[in-house]
Amino acid sequence: MLDKENIKVITLCGSTKFQKEYEQLNERLTLAGNVVISCGVFGHAKGLVLTEQQKADLDLIHLKKIDMADEIYVVNVGGYIGSSTRNEIAYAKAHGKQVSYLEPFSEEV
Repeated sequence: MLDKENIKVITLCGSTKFQKEYEQLNERLTLAGNVVISCGVFGHAKGLVLTEQQKADLDLIHLKKIDMADEIYVVNVGGYIGSSTRNEIAYAKAHGKQVSYLEPFSEEV
């Protein structure tokens, strides 16, 4: 049985080309009793053309999502971690957030 005080908030981070994996993780982590914060725009997966301002705004929004979380969960399919995700990992660590990975990852970010 869940206790509201012990529910963890997890923000998913990673390339937006992995929409299917985001959805699977969201479901799995939610059923495990977590609040999951995910991406709202899957630009790469959908082939969306975003302006530089939109990209910057989405990056800022995602940092706010990390602020709201206890932990980030990196969706590193095939071990892939791009520069934006590396920045998010560094930000999360600098703010004392736990960092977990979908696939084993040994390189220190």
